[in-house]
Amino acid sequence: MPTKPTADSPQRTVIAAACDGACRGNPGPGGWGALLRFDDGSVEELGGSDGQTTNNRMELTACLALLERLHQLPRSSGLAIRTDSKYLIDGFTRWINGWKRKGWRTASGGAVLNRDLWEALDAARLPDVALQHVKGHSGDPDNERCDALAVAHSRGEVPPAMGSTAALPAADSAPAELTALVTRLDVAERLATAGYGLTLVELAQLVEQPLKQLEARDGPWRWRDWQVLPLDDGRWRLQRREVQP
Repeated sequence: MPTKPTADSPQRTVIAAACDGACRGNPGPGGWGALLRFDDGSVEELGGSDGQTTNNRMELTACLALLERLHQLPRSSGLAIRTDSKYLIDGFTRWINGWKRKGWRTASGGAVLNRDLWEALDAARLPDVALQHVKGHSGDPDNERCDALAVAHSRGEVPPAMGSTAALPAADSAPAELTALVTRLDVAERLATAGYGLTLVELAQLVEQPLKQLEARDGPWRWRDWQVLPLDDGRWRLQRREVQP
C-alpha cells in the first residue's frame, strides 16, 4: 500500500523511480545513479561511487539506495523501479528464494556473489514496489539520466546537468536548460513516430508537468509541436502537429 506523508515531505508523492550502475574495467572504479520523480514535477537524484567494484554491484547498490529512500516517502500505487539490469530483476524476483533455501548457494553449489547486497535488498524489500525492465540506451529519459549519473560518479566527476546524457566539452558547452529541452524533444519525436502510448506517469516525465495537473485533462491538448491525444485504455499518444504554410 502507498505510504503516508512524512515530516520531511508532507505533500510530495513519488510517481516514478529509476536506477543504474556503471563500472570502468569490471572490476574497476564504479558508480551508481538513481532518481525519484514526484507528483509536483520535482526530481530527487542519488548517486555514489566505489574505487574497486563491479557493474553488478553498482546496479544492486543503486536499487538498494532507492528502496531505502522509498521507505521514507509517500509513493503512488503501482510504483515500479525502472532498471536495465536483468541480473537485478531476476535475482530479486526469482533467484533469491532458492539461494536462501540452499544457504546462499547457487544451483551448481557455488557461493552466491554479492550476498551482502542481496541480503540488504531483501531486507529493504517493499511488497508494493515492483522492478520493471527497460532496455538500456534506448532513449528512456530516466534510464539515460541514471546512466549519466553512474558514469560521472565512476569517473569522479560532477554529474552533468539534468536532462543531459553526457558532459559537453567546456568550449562547446550549452545552457543546461537548452540541452535538457533538446533531449526531451528528441524523445518526443521518436515516441510520436513509433506511435507509442504513454501512461500518465510517463507523460508527466516527458513534459515535466505535475501529475495532478495532467490528471485534470480529459481531451486532446497541445505540447510544443505535438498534439497529446487520449487513448481508450487510459494512455496518451503524441502526434506531430501539421505545420501551416
